[in-house]
Parts: sequence; structure tokens; C-alpha cells
Amino acid sequence: MDQQSDAWIDHELAGSSLGDSRLDKRLRSVIAALSGKTGATLPFACQDWAATKAAYRFFSNDRVEEAAILAGHFDATRERFDAAQGTILVLQDTTEFTFQRKNTDAVGVTYAVNSGKDKDGRYRMHTVCGLLMHSSLAVTTEGLPLGLAAVKFWNRQKFKGTAALKRKINPTRVPIEQKESFRWLENMRQSTALFAAPDRCVHIGDRESDIYELFCLSQELGTHFLVRTCVDRLAGEGDHTIADDMKATTIAGQHTVRVRTANGDMSTATVDVRYHRLRVLPPIGKQKRYPALTLTVLHATEQNTPIDRPKIDWKLLTDLPVDSHDDAVEKLRWYALRWKIEVFHKILKSGCRAEDARLRTADRLVRLIAVFCILSWRIFWMTMLLRANPEANPALALTEADREILDLLVAGGAHLAGKPRSLSHYLLKIARLGGYLARASDPPPGNIVIWRGLSRLNVSVR
Repeated sequence: MDQQSDAWIDHELAGSSLGDSRLDKRLRSVIAALSGKTGATLPFACQDWAATKAAYRFFSNDRVEEAAILAGHFDATRERFDAAQGTILVLQDTTEFTFQRKNTDAVGVTYAVNSGKDKDGRYRMHTVCGLLMHSSLAVTTEGLPLGLAAVKFWNRQKFKGTAALKRKINPTRVPIEQKESFRWLENMRQSTALFAAPDRCVHIGDRESDIYELFCLSQELGTHFLVRTCVDRLAGEGDHTIADDMKATTIAGQHTVRVRTANGDMSTATVDVRYHRLRVLPPIGKQKRYPALTLTVLHATEQNTPIDRPKIDWKLLTDLPVDSHDDAVEKLRWYALRWKIEVFHKILKSGCRAEDARLRTADRLVRLIAVFCILSWRIFWMTMLLRANPEANPALALTEADREILDLLVAGGAHLAGKPRSLSHYLLKIARLGGYLARASDPPPGNIVIWRGLSRLNVSVR
């Protein structure tokens, strides 16, 4: 194994300590093996029985915690945060990992689905075996992923019976600490504690994050939020709602956005933009516990309903001031970057093939997914680095050995004589290793060709 070529692993694991130097070495060797064969099974990545057995023992070790595996990556994320300039977006989202198991007890369940009727005409319910992961991904306003800032794993055995409970108790009167949605607050606390400048962070979430306690926590921690709202809350003195105020708000301007149709084609849409700052009240059952907040509401609405896709109707809520149409458009662009965390989750599932893992228990799977999180971030980071900073020094992402191997494996690449080759020169070579044709009309390479190219490069270096 070339130690120099895996320098990035040393950097991402510098802050990780599993309490035993042998476990630390094993973690590094497992990441090195999996990074060289992204998406492969553990036996295929490890290549021999001794290394495979050692990897299985590592993931079965109760002394190894996912938080310790990711601790070094969190530290590296903080370094990249400190080096970046301006506002950093902290994207939060939940994803599910589904596994095929005869016995769900060892892994846990995510939800139950209707699987049709039996021969007697009765509906059958099928329990889906799996885990859930709620993650916070820090990205720049240009879309460059700096790394994970917080991760939480769980299954729903703990929350069994919650739906039945809602029929007896008003959910707004249940303390947030007793709800599954408490993870949104936990991740905000963890990521805010990680970064020394919480005022630079804007936490972004979908409609599931429309939680009043989250808004209050943001104010308490000195950070900011931008979420898609789905609740028409009381406003002003409680004699009307947010929707009433927004109906009376004039259109500040229009904004053109690119959207994807049902067929996967890209098209443009023009939306009317409204914004208004107002006093928002907590739910009636929580008005004794939480104060009223002054927040900004933004609405981006398409006038007509298209034939090939749903109508755009974004209703956003933020504690940030919006004083002009340009400010409103900026916030809409920030929210549009939320899909990047979905791309990160896709790399976990499609690139690393996390759902194909055959480990038998939830604890073992969580440890493996924690390792995959580090690998998935690197793939995503290198893909976006090519777009965000193509003229950067190639040493930012690749060692000298990597560059020498790439020059041997992939010929060509336009550059000026006597001028140092840029990062894009080498990242495009990695993409070409992964099947990218690099034609003038081709869009920038995506995650798939980057992870294929990195796998081939790692095999060549070793």
C-alpha cells in the first residue's frame, strides 16, 4: 500500500481514536481497502481471508462506536469550515437504509407497508427491515461539500406505538424530547458546537424540519435557519395567520429557476416572489414555554400548473432579514442547494452500495455505514471541487504519486507549456478513467464516473 497516496485518509482520521492503536490501524486499512474498490463487498475489497476476517471482527467489536469512527472526519470538516469564506449552509435530511432479512429483530424496522391482500381478501402488512440516518452536511454557497457536521442513526423499535399515541394525545402537547423529530435539534446542537462561528451557519431543511422548537433553539445558539414550512401558524397578535399576511403581500419580482420534469428533462420555470417579515406565534399548546419570534416568510409560486411536472409552490421560513428582491432570490438559491444532501445519500446507496451489506446486526451495519460516509463525502467533494474551483492547485486533492500515475494512465489534456497543471486537468483524467468522454459538449462529470475513476486510480497506485 502506498502511504503517500492515502494521505487523505490520515487527514480524515487524525482526530479519530478508538482507544486501541490496533483498532485505529484496522480502521485505516478498512477505509483504504474500501476506497480502492468502491461498491464492492468486504471480501472482494479485502482480497484475502485474513484481511476479510479482521474487517468482520472490527465491525463486530462493541468497543468501536460510530461517533469515534467519524470524529476525525468531523474535525477535518471544521478545518475546511474555518478555511472557507462567508456563509456556510448546513443541510439536514433523513434517509432510510433497507435490508433483506428474514428476522428483523437484529437490525430493526423503519416502517410497515401494505403488501396487498391475502387469499381471503384481508390486507397484509409488511414490515420493512432497516435503519435510518439523519445527517448534517456542510456546503459552501457555491455547493462545495465541506463534510459532515453531525450524524444520528436509529431504528423505529423505540418509537413503536407512536401512531396509536397520536389518536389519544395532541402531538403539540408532547415534549419535543419525546418525539422522533428531536433529531433535528440534536444535529443542530452538534454541528453548532463543532463550528466556532455559528453565526456563519444557515441550517436548511425540508418540511419535516418545520418545528417551532428548532426556531427557538437556533436563536438560543446564535445560528440561523431556512426551512420549507408546511404549517400555517398564528401571526401578529394571534388574530390572523401567516397565510392571511402573505395574501396581502405584493409581488416583489420574478425569478427563473431550472427544474426537472417527470421524464428527467431540464426546463425553466418563472416564479413570483413575495417576502414579508412578521411576528410568528408558537402553537397554542406551547405558548407558555416558547416566545413569539420575528421571522421572514418567503413565497415562490408559479402562476400556471405545467403539464409535465408539479407546480412550484415554495413557502420558506427564516430568521434572516430579507430587505430586497435580490435578498429573497439569494435565499431561494440557498434552499435549492438542499438537494445536495440527497445526492450524498445517493452516493452512499448507489456508489458504496450500503444496502447490499450482509452484516447481521444494526450495530455492525452502523459502523460500516459510518465508514461509507467518509468515502461518500470524498467522492462528492472531488466531483464538486472540479466545478467550484477548477483552477486550484492539484495538491489540494491529489498527491504527487497520484498525479504521476494519472499522467501515465491517461494521455493528453490541454494545458499551456510551462504553466502548472490545474486541479481540473487531473480530475478530468480521473473522470476519463471512469468512462467520461470529455467532449466539448459534455456536461461536467458526475459522481458515478468520479467514483469509478478513483477506484481504478487506487488500484493502479497500490
